[in-house]
Formats: sequence, C-alpha cells, structure tokens
Amino acid sequence: MELTLLGTGTPEGLPRPGCPCAACAVSVGTRSRAATAVLVDGALLLDLTPGAVLAGARAGHSLAGVRQVLLTHPHDGPAVELPPGLPAAGRVPDGRELSVISGHRVRAVPMDAPGTGYEVTGPDGGRLLYLPPGGAPAGTWGSPRTESGGGATGQRPYDMVLADVLGRPEALARLRASGAVGPATDVVAVHLDHDTPPGRELERRCAAAGARAVPDGSTLIVGEYHAVPDLPRRTLVLGGARSGKSYEAERRLEAFPGVVYVATAGTREGDAEWAQRIGLHRERRPASWRTVESCDLVPLLAETGPPLLIDCLALWLTDAMDRVGAWDDAEWAATGRLKLADRMAELVAAVRATRRTVVLVSNEVGSGIVPATASGRRFRDELGRLNTAVGNECEQVLLVVAGQVLVLKE
Repeated sequence: MELTLLGTGTPEGLPRPGCPCAACAVSVGTRSRAATAVLVDGALLLDLTPGAVLAGARAGHSLAGVRQVLLTHPHDGPAVELPPGLPAAGRVPDGRELSVISGHRVRAVPMDAPGTGYEVTGPDGGRLLYLPPGGAPAGTWGSPRTESGGGATGQRPYDMVLADVLGRPEALARLRASGAVGPATDVVAVHLDHDTPPGRELERRCAAAGARAVPDGSTLIVGEYHAVPDLPRRTLVLGGARSGKSYEAERRLEAFPGVVYVATAGTREGDAEWAQRIGLHRERRPASWRTVESCDLVPLLAETGPPLLIDCLALWLTDAMDRVGAWDDAEWAATGRLKLADRMAELVAAVRATRRTVVLVSNEVGSGIVPATASGRRFRDELGRLNTAVGNECEQVLLVVAGQVLVLKE
C-alpha cells in the first residue's frame, strides 16, 4: 500500500488559528501542519479535511480515484464541504468490516474515546492501523498477546501504525504489550499539536517513543523497511529541583509496557507534605507501570525484564551515606569513605553490566552554592562523582533546565 499524508496535525491544524504560543509562532512554512488525512493507494481517504483536494495536488495526487471516504473522529465545527466527485463520507460501526472496490479491507477498531480507528489491509497483504486524535484501542485490541502472537486478533504485527503518539503514548504501549506493534512496525506520529515544539525537539520526543514524524505531503510505503529510531539502552537524566527531570524521564518510557518504576525516596513518617509529593508522582505514572520502593538497585539491574526507571540517584546516595555513617566526620575518615566508594563502584558496575533498558534520574550539583557544613559539601562532592561515573556508562545523558532538554551525550 502507498500512503500519502495530506496533513499530519490535529483537527485545528498547526499553527492553531489565533494562538500566540511559542510553538505556533514557529510552525510556519514546512513546519506548518494541516489536519491529519490519509490517502491510501489513491482509492481510500481516511478523514475528510478542509483543503484536501489542494493538499493532494501539492503532493502530486488527485482525489478523482477515491472510492471510499471514512471519518475517524467527531467533527464539532461546521460541515466540511464535500469536493465534487468524492463519495459521501461515512463511518464503519465498531468491529464491522468493509470491503472497498479497490481491493482494500477495512475493519473498525473500537476506541476508548469518541472516534473510530481503522485497520486497513491492502490488496498486497500490507496491514495499517490508523487511530483518531486522542484515541487508544479499547477491548480486544488492548489485551495481552495471544499464543499465536500479533495481539488479540491473532495476526502478525501491523506493518505501519499512524497514531497520536505524543498525545496518547499509552496507546502505543498497549499495542506493544499485545504484540500488535513489533520491532519492525513503522510507527508514524500524526495529529501533532502545539504541545511539542517543531524541529529537533519533536524528532527527539518521537524517537524516545520509537516513532517518527514526517512532513505534510509525505508518501510512505506500508511494509517498506524503515529504520526504527535507535533507542538508547541506558539514559541518565540530570536536572535541578523542579527542573522537570522526573517528568522527562517518565516521558521517555510512557510508550512502552510493563515499566518498573524504582522509587528510592522511601517514606518519612509524619511528613504529610512528603507523602503528598510521592502521591502526585505516583498518580501521573501509567497504570500499567509497577512501582518498587527500594534502594537495593544492583539486583534489579542484574535481572532481565521490562525497562527500569530509577528515580533518583541522589536519594540512593543519601541512603548509602546513612548506611556507612558518612555524616559523622570521624566515622567518615575511619571507614565511611572506603565503604561508600565500594557501594558506588558496585552500582556503577551494575549499570555497566545490565541488559535492561534503564532510565536513571539524578540531581545536578555544584551550580554555585557551596554548602555551609562539611557533611553538605561531602554529599555534593560524592553526588558529583556518582553522576560522572554513571554518566560514563550511559549511551545518553540529558540535562533538563526549566523544562527544556539539552542532550549532553548521545
């Protein structure tokens, strides 16, 4: 199957009319995006958007051969004028299948939000899944992998998936969990909005989800090999307090199923504010993630299993320094320094040897303020050494400042 993306933005388009935000301000020229619409083999049109005929002409395609127009999401504005010669737009009921005269078979996929997804099988056997904005598969399409592989339908993974990757990353995680998205599936982000700045930041966020974004007018071949973005296996995310480092770390794994969130914070009896902080962290994680509260990181890194998100190394170091008596000057000088060095070396070796996908979070230190106490300076120095040693073992290191991500190593 040959697809032409007449648009790749949200129904409002990008830039949004009248929106003064920074992302919209720079979404001009080749960075602008019309509402997402997909032309399949010149015969099937998924979503009818304003200017579809002109968009097709710019991409070198005519809509004269379209035999079926299908809608995926509710349209709240005025009715879109049907271009002359196009058949009336319709919608396939959930779970029903439609055969198009062009030889395509279309199955309607139930969504967990208003709208309809479409599974399209071409005359050549290629399989495409197209999801509406803000939608994720519901029911059997989100269930665990069957014995035959390929998800709840028992078929092989889709060759291509077009979805709201950045708006609903957990939809992609569920498709991966069910086997509907496999290692060779070409995942293309559509319904792109102004929440993500265009350009390199958009590319980086898509790559973190194992997806890619393409410009309006792009023509893609379903089943044609396209290199899946190479995801770093070990990533260290650094940042100061309230920099957005934890949010960035979580975002890097939210499109993948079964993540194990390792919380090193522990509990503080009688501290209601701390408990509230921990609760807010827990609430924003995907429901499919499992939480482990532990500072015993070495065994977790040695195990095989789903990705690990470790948040954070600064709190792990606090626990390690507690255990070796590092806060007492005499004990530190006698045995604490050597014991802590051994603990840190053991952790760094585990990061080096692990076969799991791991995202580690830590505080960046030494940005100007010198702690007033010897123990404070000791902690600052040891955290700097730990960050350096762990960063040396990671394929990627990120620094988050004011919510903006700077790639230090890739």
